[in-house]
Amino acid sequence: MKFNNKLFIILVAGAAALCGGQSCKKGLDYENNNNLNPETVWKDSAMIKAFLSDIYGRMMPGWPFNGNSSDEGISNVRSMPDYNRGIISVSSTTSGLNYAQIDRINFFLDQLQQTQPDILSTPTNQQYQGEAKFWRAWSYFGMVSNIGGVPLILHTQDAENVDALFVPRNKTSECIAQIVKDLDSAILLLPGVYPNAAMDYGRITRVAAMAFKGKVLTYWASPLFNPANDPARWQAAYTATKAAMDEAVTLGHALHPVFNKIWVQERNKEIIMVNQFQYPNHSNNFNGIRPEPLTKDASNNNQPILSLLLAFPKRDGSPMLFDKDQLNDPAYNAQFLTDFYTNRDDRFYATVFCGGTPYPTPDEVAPIYVKGNSFWNVWRYDAAGNKYVNIMNVIHPAMPGNPSITGFFQRKGLDTTVTAGLGGQAQTDWPEIRFAEVMLNYAECANEAARPAEALQVLKDIRKRAGILPGAGNNYGVTAASQGDIREAVIRERFAEFAYENKRFSDLRRWKRYDILNSQVARHGLYITLKDGQMVTPADNIMTDAVRARFTANYIDNLDNDPNFKFNMDLNHWFYALPESQLSQSKGVLKQNKEWGGDFDPLQ
Repeated sequence: MKFNNKLFIILVAGAAALCGGQSCKKGLDYENNNNLNPETVWKDSAMIKAFLSDIYGRMMPGWPFNGNSSDEGISNVRSMPDYNRGIISVSSTTSGLNYAQIDRINFFLDQLQQTQPDILSTPTNQQYQGEAKFWRAWSYFGMVSNIGGVPLILHTQDAENVDALFVPRNKTSECIAQIVKDLDSAILLLPGVYPNAAMDYGRITRVAAMAFKGKVLTYWASPLFNPANDPARWQAAYTATKAAMDEAVTLGHALHPVFNKIWVQERNKEIIMVNQFQYPNHSNNFNGIRPEPLTKDASNNNQPILSLLLAFPKRDGSPMLFDKDQLNDPAYNAQFLTDFYTNRDDRFYATVFCGGTPYPTPDEVAPIYVKGNSFWNVWRYDAAGNKYVNIMNVIHPAMPGNPSITGFFQRKGLDTTVTAGLGGQAQTDWPEIRFAEVMLNYAECANEAARPAEALQVLKDIRKRAGILPGAGNNYGVTAASQGDIREAVIRERFAEFAYENKRFSDLRRWKRYDILNSQVARHGLYITLKDGQMVTPADNIMTDAVRARFTANYIDNLDNDPNFKFNMDLNHWFYALPESQLSQSKGVLKQNKEWGGDFDPLQ
C-alpha cells in the first residue's frame, strides 16, 4: 500500500502546518509569524523537519536510465558516449565541484546546534543530525569518487568574508576520513528501525549509513584509489561491510526470496535505502524504456546488447556460452536458442523483455496488438538488399512506431500496471541500496582480505535466490577457488545482479577494468531471425519449442553500424578533470588533477 506522507513532498508543507494554527492580527505593527523566513523555520519543529525533508527531496537518487553508458544497453545507433570512445578533454568534462547541497546541509547542522530542546527534543535533534551527516557524506563522496580530493567545508561560510570563500582541495585521504567520520557519527545517532516505522519509512537508518560506509571503504580499497593494493584498506573495508551485513540481518533485512518481486512488493526486507514513488505527488515514468508503439513521448532506451544478454547464467549455474563461429551449425544454433530462452536464471526474465512474448503491461493497440498476445520484435534477412529487416510491422500489420535496434528491452522495475497513456503515473520505488549489494560488497572485501570461504558463500546465496540449481557440492555453479578467480566471479555476478541499477560503469572504473569494455570493441547484438519461408502470428510464443524452431540466431558485430563507434576507453585517465571555468574562478586556489596536466594527486 502506498502512503501519502512521502518524505520528499515539499518544504511548503511545513509552512502550511505552521500557518494553520496562527490567527490574524489587525494593523501593521506586529511580528508576522506566518512569513516563511529563517527565524520562523528554527522556531518550529514542523518547519525544521520540512527543511530536512527538502534535503531528502533534493538528494535521494531516482531511477537511472543509463544503460547506454556502459555495456548494458543501447538507446540509439551512434549513441555511444564520446568518453567510451576515448574522446576526452578537459573542455568536455562534465565533472566538477557542486556545493549546493553541502551548503544547505552545513547550514542545517549549524542551526541544529543552536536549536533549544523546547523547540526540538534532544533525541530528535540528534537523529536529524545523523540524517544530515549521512547526506553530507553522500554528497562529498559523489565528488571524491569522480575527481579525488575536494575542499572540505563543514560549516556555513560567511559570504561577507570573500577571501575565506576560496578553499583549496584537501587530500583524497582527508576527504575519505571526513566522509567516514560523518558516517560513524550518523551510525551512532540513527535508529536501526524508526519507532513509527510506517510513517518514517524511507528515512535513512543506521543500516543504510553502515552500508554506505562499507561502500565508501570498498571504493577506497579498490584499484582506482589503491593501485598498490594496500591490504590494510581491504581489511578496513571488510570490517565495515561485514558489520553492515551483520547489523542488517539483526534488524530483519534479507534477500527477497523471489528476485522479480523486489520491485513489486514494496517495503520488503531487501530494501535498505529507497526513493518512494507515488502518484500524484511523486510519480515516475518508464515510457522511455518501453518499445514503440506501447509507449508515449519516449521509447526504446536501454535495449540490452549481447554482453548483457549473455551475463545471466543458465539454470544449472554454468555460463551462457556463445560462439558466433558456430552459429552456422543448425544443431548448435537450435540448442543455443533453447538455452537462451528457456534455461536461464530468474534474473534474466526479470531484467530483460524478449520479443515474441506478451508485453507485461495492459496496453492494447487493437486490433493490431491485443494484450495477452506476444509482441514480436524480430528480423528477416533480405538477401536482395543484403540486410536484416525488423518485421514487427509485418507480424503486427499496420503497427505504428519504430522497431527496435536489438529486439530486447529493459524489463527490470517496469511498472506493469499502467498503460502508455498513463506512463507518468508509474509508482515503482527505486531501491538505491538493497541487501544484495551489501552482501556482494562484503564478498568482494572478504576475498581481498584472504577470506575466500566467506566470499564464496555469498556468491552461492545470491545465486540460490536467482533460482539456480544447487548442483554438485551445492555450489550453484560457482567454480572459482583462487583469489583471482573469485574476483572475476564477483565481477560477473554484479553484472547480472545489478543490471540497469547504475552500478556497472562505476564498478568497471573503480576496478580499473575498462579493458572489459575495450575487448568487446563494438556493441554487439543478437538478431532473432525467421528462417526462409517461416512466419509467426501474435498468438505464437517464442518460448514454445515449435515456434522457436522457426528462428535462427544471427550475430551482429556492430549495432551502431558505424566502425567509428566502438569502445576505446582511455587507460591513462581514471579520474575526471575539473572544468576550466571552476579553476579560473578559484583565483589559482584549486589545482587540476595530475592526469590532466595539473599538480593535484588524487591518490594521496
